[in-house]
Amino acid sequence: MGNDDNRRRKSPCNCCLSVFKWIPVLFIFGVIAWSYYAYVVELCVLKTENNVAKIFLLIFYHIALVLFLWSYWQTINTPVGRVPDQWRIPDEEVNQLFRADNQETQKRILNNFARNLPVTNRTINGSVRFCEKCKIIKPDRSHHCSVCSCCVLKMDHHCPWVNNCVNFSNYKFFVLFLGYALVYCLYVAFTTLNDFIMFVQNENGLAVSAQGQPGGSGMGRFHILFLFFISIMFAISLVSLFGYHIYLVLVNRTTLEAFRAPIFRVGGPDKNGYNLGRFANFCEVFGDKWQYWFLPVFTSKGDGLYFVTSTDQFGNGNAQRYEAMGRTAAGAATSNRLDADHTDKLIDAIPLNNHQPHLELDNVQSSSNNHPLIPSSQVTVNIEQTADAAAATTKTAPTLNNHVVDMIGDQVVPKDHFQLNGHPTAIADDRIV
Repeated sequence: MGNDDNRRRKSPCNCCLSVFKWIPVLFIFGVIAWSYYAYVVELCVLKTENNVAKIFLLIFYHIALVLFLWSYWQTINTPVGRVPDQWRIPDEEVNQLFRADNQETQKRILNNFARNLPVTNRTINGSVRFCEKCKIIKPDRSHHCSVCSCCVLKMDHHCPWVNNCVNFSNYKFFVLFLGYALVYCLYVAFTTLNDFIMFVQNENGLAVSAQGQPGGSGMGRFHILFLFFISIMFAISLVSLFGYHIYLVLVNRTTLEAFRAPIFRVGGPDKNGYNLGRFANFCEVFGDKWQYWFLPVFTSKGDGLYFVTSTDQFGNGNAQRYEAMGRTAAGAATSNRLDADHTDKLIDAIPLNNHQPHLELDNVQSSSNNHPLIPSSQVTVNIEQTADAAAATTKTAPTLNNHVVDMIGDQVVPKDHFQLNGHPTAIADDRIV
């Protein structure tokens, strides 16, 4: 982060703003403290006469409260997952990037730097994702948080109720916090429901409580009544939020990805790009050891920089898979595919301002002028004059809006340029994964 950003963070205005950010957290702790007094003192100690019932009420209440506060504290106190320094672009290349006169030049500078980084996500124009504020290549599923002033690994959203980013480091804690908060509210609501019913049925409930029950008081009954109402209101809001995040866990999607699908280098936008199956998705967040699933201790799988995609998990044998910027792997041998060598190395051999897509067809004229610096064997997509070969070509030439993407130069060639014996080839618009 630059010096200007550090000065802004240390300014008096930002110091005051950081104090105000803790107001929602202090409000939650205040509500919890009042609910503890209302439940333990007014309900259990002063009102409940049966000692056995009193013990059971206090035991289960404190179990729910401890798990709730533990997960809440972990969500608040866990540091934000920041991007490591090796993803940062040197200042010389940043200056070169900003001085570039066209978008293609910028794309090639970013591609060259990210060749050995495990990134598969792209921007809408097909470029490697780059943060202009942090001067880094963004890892997959990471985003810049304007509140935290940094790029966050697997960012879900910034939550003011925890004064922290919900991200790879604390997402399990956040889901457990919502779940245990819901359990806490429902437990309090169900155990105070009888008092609420008695209060509604008996118009003289306050007088009866004050005279007929030892230790009872009119104010104590109001504490219990308000405790029931507040627990019900919080439970109603929590059940929808908790249910939504459970759904996101089971489909392996963040809140940001639910609103805008991630764009992959091969295949384009895909909201199910990280969906590995419900159990595998659950284990990616909660870990493989079931003993720790419901405890707020970190057990999430991975490092927040690389994530297994659905193509890695269920990729068919004929699909070409891109593991990183500079590596390609084929699940099975195919007759018509790009060379499995490092495709990004071909970019370096092409002048930045003079690159044209080069696709050579058998017995047909090339769709563009041959480039003298590139051997034709490295940049050739052979299209056999058979129906089977044409069908195989559909799996190696990703299309977008009736255009074929040149995977070497990240450029788009109109589908009509492909001719076979005077007729368009059968290149389908299936998504390539």
